[in-house]
Amino acid sequence: VQLVESGGKLVQSGESLRLSCRASGESFDGHDVGWFRQAPGKEPEGVSCLSTSGQRHVNSVKGRFTISLDDTQTTAFLQMNNLKPWDTAVYYCAAVVEGDSRNCLRPSDMDYWGKGTPVTVSS
Repeated sequence: VQLVESGGKLVQSGESLRLSCRASGESFDGHDVGWFRQAPGKEPEGVSCLSTSGQRHVNSVKGRFTISLDDTQTTAFLQMNNLKPWDTAVYYCAAVVEGDSRNCLRPSDMDYWGKGTPVTVSS
């Protein structure tokens, strides 16, 4: 699966932004899909993911971020509302074939990665 993210840009604190991740080669059907981010000088962290168990989110984005797929299951979205300066990071889309042993918020459990799209939130 090849993944390409888009939609990142500079926004003001409190604004909303939607990131997209387009899959090619295969669709997201049969895969867990996750969004991750890496801020400067920090380790990558799982933000939101979608699996057969439903949506999962890291505590810092609960109630603000939503992950979804389009009807063709070829594009994943991350809707980010009420953005904060600490949401500033490069955001990556990732996927892995569904499996009980996988944690879709753990970067090391994901097999396919995009190159990322930068999001900057100014105060």
